[in-house]
Amino acid sequence: MGILRTTTAVVGWGSLATVGTFVAMTRKSRFVSVSTTDEIFTNVFYLRNNPEKNPSLHDLCVRRVPLDRVKPELLEKDGKLVEAFCAGVWSGLAMRKRVEENANHCGKCNKGYTIQRKYLERKYRGPSTAHQLWERDVLQDSSYPVGTEITDHFEVLSHSASSILVRCGDSPMNKEVRASDGLFEMRAEVKQAEGVAEFQLKNCFYQGLGKSETGKPPLGPLLDWAHRLYTKLWMESAIRNVMK
Repeated sequence: MGILRTTTAVVGWGSLATVGTFVAMTRKSRFVSVSTTDEIFTNVFYLRNNPEKNPSLHDLCVRRVPLDRVKPELLEKDGKLVEAFCAGVWSGLAMRKRVEENANHCGKCNKGYTIQRKYLERKYRGPSTAHQLWERDVLQDSSYPVGTEITDHFEVLSHSASSILVRCGDSPMNKEVRASDGLFEMRAEVKQAEGVAEFQLKNCFYQGLGKSETGKPPLGPLLDWAHRLYTKLWMESAIRNVMK
């Protein structure tokens, strides 16, 4: 996943203060195991685009928020909560607000998707991608219907009242089986009995084109670790967009 390598290099983890603030900001997010029977592995897009059944790198990040801390207007109509959660991932606005309110902040790591978006914009934005979502305010306001293309790297494949699934790994204009491919799901569910809203970020990366020569999931341990840090940043940015 070339974009992950680039983003990791740009973000960096420059000081103990940065690391300490990062840990404090993301301490409520946790990774849980993804079952081998998870629906992502029976998803039509996964089966179609991983014809060789190559191994995948997959993970699931979970965060819970008390319902009384969620913006009430997002709970009034089905689907609004996951749309705001999704918008928070891509716009980075909530993370920026958090930084402005907190003088002891985490430098570059607080920018959520901003760094990746700016990198992709410099490299791929042009007449052929003008129909895609690029600007922060547009990313914030979109409801992410099926077919939405984001910064020439993501495409919305499905959208329900609790889940938005996107394809990643290459330009959405490449509809074929890809050498580098993946699925990224954003899910938001209200658990009334427990008095919480549960938010999930699920990733599944794999080699789609050709048989894997190594028989191992893509990305090594270091990039897997960096990816998990980045996922926690996305989670924090997204959560801030749904909270009061």
